[in-house]
Amino acid sequence: MATDSHILRIEYCTLCRWLLRAAWLAQEVLTTFDTDELTEVALVPSSGGIFRLTLDGEVIWDRKQEDRFPEAKEIKQRIRDRVAPERSLGHSDRQTDAPSNH
Repeated sequence: MATDSHILRIEYCTLCRWLLRAAWLAQEVLTTFDTDELTEVALVPSSGGIFRLTLDGEVIWDRKQEDRFPEAKEIKQRIRDRVAPERSLGHSDRQTDAPSNH
């Protein structure tokens, strides 16, 4: 069991009406990570076209820098890489370089 607490903040623009997008992403993260991996997810109303995710104070996604919104898979991978690097995300994991047999 992890002993560190990890906090994800999802800051979103209320004027842009991005609450549903932020809440959906929060739900995706909360259903993926256990409480010993992620102890808090906070929705933070803002303005100015902000859609930014920070994990323990470190920016892991900024819509203005990335020039797009994140896919849930990308956010799950970035969180996992920081809080539980050995953890498998199942179908959300990155594809390996090995060719598929399908």
